[in-house]
Order: sequence, then C-alpha cells, then structure tokens
Amino acid sequence: WQFNDEDRKRYVAKFYRPQRWSLEQLHEEHQFTQELADANLAVAAPLIFQGTTVQQTEGIAFAIFPSLGGRQYEIDNYDHLEQAAQTLARIHQVGRQNLFRYRPSFGLDEYFHQPLALLKETSLIPKALKADFITALTHLGTHLTRVWHTDWDVLRLHGDCHPGNILWRDGPLFVDLDDARNGPAVQDLWMLVSGELNEQRVQWDILLECYTELTEFNVNELSLIEPLRAMRMVYYLAWVVRRWQDPAFPRAFPWFEEADFWRRQIAEIHAQTALLQSPPSLMMPQF
Repeated sequence: WQFNDEDRKRYVAKFYRPQRWSLEQLHEEHQFTQELADANLAVAAPLIFQGTTVQQTEGIAFAIFPSLGGRQYEIDNYDHLEQAAQTLARIHQVGRQNLFRYRPSFGLDEYFHQPLALLKETSLIPKALKADFITALTHLGTHLTRVWHTDWDVLRLHGDCHPGNILWRDGPLFVDLDDARNGPAVQDLWMLVSGELNEQRVQWDILLECYTELTEFNVNELSLIEPLRAMRMVYYLAWVVRRWQDPAFPRAFPWFEEADFWRRQIAEIHAQTALLQSPPSLMMPQF
C-alpha cells in the first residue's frame, strides 16, 4: 500500500502473508538488503522503526519502504543489460560474504518435489486433463533429476531477478527481494536473457563479460539454465494453487481453472522436457 506522510513524502507498506515467511527469514532478507544499500547499491531497503524493520499488527508482519519510482527496464537495450550485469556482480560480491541461515536454498525438493505433490492433490486442474498433466510433469522430473547438479558456488541471491523487478533511475534499481535465498549465481542472470537463440548468445556474451569484470563466474552453472527454467514453471503453478484460498488469487488468475490453460501447460512441459534431453543450446560464451 502506498501512502504519504504529513510532508507529502511517499512510502510503501508491504504486508507479508501469514505463514509465508518466519520472522527470522524476514529479518535475513532485510539484513541482506541493508548490506547491499550500505555497499552503495541501488536497492529498495526497508526503514527502521523502533529498532527493527519488521513491524507487526494483529499477527501480520509488515515493513515500510520509501516509494521509489523509475522507468521500465528495457530488455532489448544492451546498455541496460551491461549495467544490470555489473550491478548483479556487485550484489553477488556482497552475497558471497555470508549465507542465509533461515531462508531456503534452490534445489529440487522445494522447486519440484513439493510442488509436484501439491499439484497431484489439487482439484483446480480439470479432471479430463489431470492424468496427462501429472504424467507430463513426472516425465519432466525424471530428466530434471538427471541433469540437475550442485557443481556451483552457493551465495545469497536476489532470487527473482526478472526484468519487472528492475527499475531504471540513471542505472538499475533492484526491488522486491522477497524471494532472496541461497543458490547459484546463474539464477539471477538467466531471466534477463530472451529472444531467439542467436540473440540469447549475444546477450549472454554481454552479460558474462560485464559480470566477470567484477567477480568470478563458475561456467558449470550454464548447464543449469534449462533446469532452473523448468523448476520455475512448476513452482509457479504450485504457488498459485497454494494461494488459491486468498480471494485476490481467483480474481487475478481467472483462467487458472480453464481447460485451455492446462492444455498449454502440458504442451509447455513437453517442450521443456525435450530441452532437458537435448545438448545445451548455449555455446560457451566468448567473454
């Protein structure tokens, strides 16, 4: 919720859904954000009131942030990509200094096995498509388990670094660290790449050249791009199912119970499974 104080200065109050995060996990997110701000990185950091960033009312946790405007990040602007890569490198430098103790880490359990169990139980998937959907998802899981590996350097991440979480104010401003967690650096990079394969190769060359000017990158993580994409697809569906009792969700996702939506999901899962079975399409970048 956005509001103005008596001096007409704008703020945003962010309320956290009960049982989404523990107080320890919220404090870790806010501490990480403050470390980034202290390193002169452009992030939206919560404000401190009465010695803490986490406030509570009627059992619901919330935090107050300054209201920060900006232009939209341009996904086809190479200058934006270069600066985003350099800023992410600096964010990851801070992220390597410690690890989250209470917040989760990227892995198959949280991002595939738990969502699969939830999707098997939900009644939101049309009965006529449920068996085909679960079969496709199980097949995806077989290949996902085969290609997933842990040959990567763990660090604290933004965690949900898609273009919508970047504002432009003479450079990138990273917002919404709600999904911050431990994981591989490539998780904060792959969602900034889009377009046809040749375009992606150019973007990866730019991204990694600018990133490695400031910090190291384990090239073994490039093989995690498609597994991470697959995990995000499944996690997203389960996230909506998990929140369906919130009245805001049926209004926001009115197509979620429609047969056409689930037919598309089955087709996309088959396509992603094929990608997991194929050799990595991304050639080694020339950075």
